[in-house]
Amino acid sequence: MANDLLKDKAPAQNVPTNYGALTTLVTVFFFWGFIAAGNSVFIPFCKHYFALDQFQSQLIDFAFYTAYYIGALLLFANGAFGGKDLVGKWGYKKSIVYGLLFSALGAAAMIIAVNANAFAGMLVGLFIVALGFSLQQTAAQPFAITLGDPKTGTSRVNLGGGINSFGTSIGPIVVAVALFGSTAAITDEQIAALSLGKVITLYIAVGALFLFAAGLFHFAKKVPDGIMEEKSEPAQKALYTLLIMTGLLIIAFVPVFGSYKTDLTNASEAERHAMEAYRMRWLLLALAIVVGGLLFANMRAQKSPEGWGAMKYPQLVLGMLAIFIYVGVEVAIGSNISELLKQAEFGSKQASEATPYVAMYWGSMMIGRWAGAVSAFNLSDKNKVLLQILVPFIAFAIIIGINSLAKYDMSPLYYYVICVAIQVLAFYLSKDKPVRTLIIFSILGAAAMLVGLFSSGMVATYAFLSGGLFCSIMWPCIFALSIAGLGKYTTQGSAFLIMMILGGGIIPPLQGKLADIIGIHQSYWIPVACFAYLIFFAFAVKRTLIKQGVEYEVAASGGH
Repeated sequence: MANDLLKDKAPAQNVPTNYGALTTLVTVFFFWGFIAAGNSVFIPFCKHYFALDQFQSQLIDFAFYTAYYIGALLLFANGAFGGKDLVGKWGYKKSIVYGLLFSALGAAAMIIAVNANAFAGMLVGLFIVALGFSLQQTAAQPFAITLGDPKTGTSRVNLGGGINSFGTSIGPIVVAVALFGSTAAITDEQIAALSLGKVITLYIAVGALFLFAAGLFHFAKKVPDGIMEEKSEPAQKALYTLLIMTGLLIIAFVPVFGSYKTDLTNASEAERHAMEAYRMRWLLLALAIVVGGLLFANMRAQKSPEGWGAMKYPQLVLGMLAIFIYVGVEVAIGSNISELLKQAEFGSKQASEATPYVAMYWGSMMIGRWAGAVSAFNLSDKNKVLLQILVPFIAFAIIIGINSLAKYDMSPLYYYVICVAIQVLAFYLSKDKPVRTLIIFSILGAAAMLVGLFSSGMVATYAFLSGGLFCSIMWPCIFALSIAGLGKYTTQGSAFLIMMILGGGIIPPLQGKLADIIGIHQSYWIPVACFAYLIFFAFAVKRTLIKQGVEYEVAASGGH
């Protein structure tokens, strides 16, 4: 282990950015965001067409999150038994191509299921699509970091994330035009009247886009293969730990899902509270399984690293938990905004009135990622600072403009530009250093949640929405710091991190259950706790990398 760590001790040499390959890669990032945005239309369609309850309609998102976890686990299992992970064997380029082709199969399965009026078949199709996404993202994240100077690696991931967010921002509008012929807010009546033929046409187009992107990547001569020749040592201990965790998670989730069959329509208040407490206990158990399993792996690997693979590196294990919590808090804040705004102290807004606020939350992710991507380009310090000031405000104006074109009233959010200005100042103070950036943005995220908890009205609304601004830059920081110093275990570590997207399937429902018990407003103590761990992670990973002799501001891809 020591030899693996020491070879990362020397500062990386400056490497020119491969802009041709990077341009091709970010088109795939755009593609993920654009396609995923279609679910915002597909979920309500399924709910109305198949007469689903709210939980059943949410199985669409659950299928996505589960597929990421299962896909990454399968990649790792293959590497653990075969001695060489598939992404390393195929190379980053082919892995992305294969992932896109696999997603195309999922689109084909969707077409068959829609034609057969089978909701379960649609879930299978979506699961296959997301399995392909899992393979693509496992390869794309470290690939972006390798396409140039390691010092700006995180900025290239930010660039991809910013393009992804742009795809997410315009995706619902384009899908609405394709299905309903209008950019206006979609009504329940329009969804109920939507013909299956249009949905089939939509997924034919989606499948064609998957194939087009695969061809674009395959024939792009400027994109390197990205093959890793090193043979990974078996990591059976890590595999068995993850398989046990998976089995325990299944056990924990079965009662939660099964309990939703219980009809509480005529139940007493005491019976309702008892059921919510029952569900909360199982969700807390699921959280404890993940946290406990990762801490156990870290403790055992430090005593005897053989057989743990990438998990013998504490920065990776701590980073897995950080990604789990980051994805969870990002989704939890946004998923609960609509319900929060229904409360009297927030103006008793209906779903259609809450839409601009939800759009601004997810648009805030784009604002931060665009600003973080500035360092991916070879600019003078003066121009870089200038763009980091201007780009967030330009992105803010684009979000306002796009949603105004979609007939939403964005005037209550004009003063949100103050929050954008705070983020600009945070970027300036971060000095393009990943640890410092993560500390500053995590502290601001926690502070924003506390302001929201102890206030109401527009002040609290802006505070909760700004969680998107401060979450926006975290993924590349956590990702790059977690795989710093892993050497031949980099792609294995990447698969572990992608696996932890599972946090989006545990933390949001956990906050939802807490909201049922103490109220939606006070449930935002969950994000406070999440940001607190991310602050701890930033300090802990810095100490860990220094101890290993890894220059964390360089090897951790110091763009952010």
